[in-house]
Amino acid sequence: MSDCYASCEQCPRACHADRRDGARGFCAESADLRIALACLHFGEEPLITVHGGSGTIFLTGCNLRCAFCQNYQISQRGMGRAVSADEFADICLRLQDAGAENVNIVTGSHHVPALADGLARARSRGLSLPVCWNSSGYDSPQMLALLDGLVQIFLPDLKTLSSALSADVCAASDYGARAREAIAWMIRRNPLRIADVTKDGVTKEKLLQGVIVRHLFLPGRFAETAEVLDWLKRNADGRAVISLMSQYTPVPFRTDAQDEAARHAALRAIENRMVSAQEDADLRDLIAAYDFSYLFYQDLSDDSSWLPDFSRPQPFSNALAKPIWHWKMGNGDAFSRGTTR
Repeated sequence: MSDCYASCEQCPRACHADRRDGARGFCAESADLRIALACLHFGEEPLITVHGGSGTIFLTGCNLRCAFCQNYQISQRGMGRAVSADEFADICLRLQDAGAENVNIVTGSHHVPALADGLARARSRGLSLPVCWNSSGYDSPQMLALLDGLVQIFLPDLKTLSSALSADVCAASDYGARAREAIAWMIRRNPLRIADVTKDGVTKEKLLQGVIVRHLFLPGRFAETAEVLDWLKRNADGRAVISLMSQYTPVPFRTDAQDEAARHAALRAIENRMVSAQEDADLRDLIAAYDFSYLFYQDLSDDSSWLPDFSRPQPFSNALAKPIWHWKMGNGDAFSRGTTR
């Protein structure tokens, strides 16, 4: 595993940083696996929340620098705590004990070897849940191969196919090409398996294996969304689930002046506002014309209360998530064993 951190090529960034001994790559992380939050999350797609919620583990760091990131506190500002492979396995098992439908690893593309090790340990200790790889889509298929047999569900973004837009808002002009390659790999290797699951007399569909591709509509960039949906229709329809999100929300960033200035400069590439009713209607017309086999689409809302604050032990509303572990809490305290405060 340490060799993968010596001259890092874990993701398409291939920054070649030696992340051992505390040094950091483009992702701003060393070889230490750091986590910010583990919770039962009820705001993910119905196929993975099902009855008990998705057992979501939010990692610190990211190999993109999306200017609009709602999780910027952990993806770009370093909130989180280092855990060992055994503690990571403990967290997975706590989520299982709490009734999670799966273990959902958020933004792990910069820590594939460490996560493969932690998941293998969790499996050896009794983890039986499906594992979901929830990523930006900026993944390396060569590294994803390390997760064979450990991950059953892939939940990648496909943010844009525009090199100019991804350079502006994600600091990666090659994002579209790399994400298409990774998503095609995921779909080829993970055929959809969906089962009906009944609890307390209520039957819901549950994804046991396969791919859900997410796309967040960016206000004012309808052409880019049309291009993404066209690619998905040709390359993913019937073989993956599509999730089109209209939840873009301006984030009230609390950072230093230099970071905030750079962020606002990048956000000039889009219209940093809520999605309009007209855009929502146009998106609905677009997806109706494509007639995808299996697609989720969010209802339009102007609610911003769901935006997380990872400095709090409960970053979300109580209805949206039930925390199991938080980076500020000790490994042996009551909160980390699944009780809320």
